[in-house]
Amino acid sequence: MAESEVTNWEYETLRPPRDESQKEADDPKAELNQLGAEGWEFVGTIDYEGGGSKYLVFKRPARSGEPV
Repeated sequence: MAESEVTNWEYETLRPPRDESQKEADDPKAELNQLGAEGWEFVGTIDYEGGGSKYLVFKRPARSGEPV
């Protein structure tokens, strides 16, 4: 793959809302839809040891001229 064909990515994370028991408390649908509208694609999670999602990870192609 030629260097000019390489896609540079930028990443964003979203921390799922939690209640006092540290369980996911609210549906983050509004935040997810906003990120999707901004061009972010969900790629995976960063999980707590022992279960539960700490962060949702998103990526999108980096816009030329913007620092990554």
